[in-house]
Amino acid sequence: MTTDTTTKSASAGAAKGETILDARGVTMRFGGLTAVREVDLTVNSGEIVGLIGPNGAGKTTFFNCLTGLYIPTEGEVRYKGRLLPPKSFKVTAAGIARTFQNIRLFGNMTVLENVLVGRHTRTKEGLWSALLRGPGFHRAEAASRARAMELLEFVGLADKADHLARNLPYGEQRRLEISRALASEPGLLLLDEPTAGMNPQETRETEELVFAIRDMGIAVLVIEHDMRFIFNLCDRVAVLVQGQKLVEGDPATVQGDERVIAAYIGEPIADDPGAEEAAEVEAAEAAAEATTDAAPGKENDR
Repeated sequence: MTTDTTTKSASAGAAKGETILDARGVTMRFGGLTAVREVDLTVNSGEIVGLIGPNGAGKTTFFNCLTGLYIPTEGEVRYKGRLLPPKSFKVTAAGIARTFQNIRLFGNMTVLENVLVGRHTRTKEGLWSALLRGPGFHRAEAASRARAMELLEFVGLADKADHLARNLPYGEQRRLEISRALASEPGLLLLDEPTAGMNPQETRETEELVFAIRDMGIAVLVIEHDMRFIFNLCDRVAVLVQGQKLVEGDPATVQGDERVIAAYIGEPIADDPGAEEAAEVEAAEAAAEATTDAAPGKENDR
């Protein structure tokens, strides 16, 4: 698969602009286990940045620290220069949206209703307006529906607006989750394994969609295991191994780094604590994720 060079060069120019995300020294511990250790990462306007690493490397934990699902043990996360609050709904309101490795849609709601849920952080109408249903409420509701339909058109799902989300094919559910994230009008979109389980055609369509999102002026940070996808898509790639950033650079530099090759084919790295601790970190992340999912009101934070 080849990437349009015009698209790539346009992205490179935009990457010289404003720093959208600035994570410094982010560390996350679960008891005695350190899942993420002193990770620094920036994402600039007009840029697509990839985050890769073997299973148990701490990628999703790092995402959760960026989006307020976890409060980092150490370090700080800034969006456009402002320190982010440790609440996921406030992070969304600030301008960061995300998708999840495991699809989190409201299956018994329609496709359109799912996207409208994503609009709630951008609606101005309060409780009394909703109860009284005056002219202002109806104008806001009409505007939200119009914007939601625009986003469904953008991801190719406008003709399925009235379908239940659970009835969509897997690849379309992924696109719906992206459109719901876009409904919050983010300046930065975080994608966690957007092509997991997809066939090659769906993967190519996802690549085109991410480029289109970037062209809308939205910076993108993406976790992915498909190396061809990530190296073809991204301007920069950072590699996490055992919770630490091993290397960061353009795709060619990262692909040629012997430490990255060693990490992926299982050769030992200096001071690597090994597979046993990686498994323990994965278990700790899964336990924390289950606790987060079970917490009352968390559905509204997403």
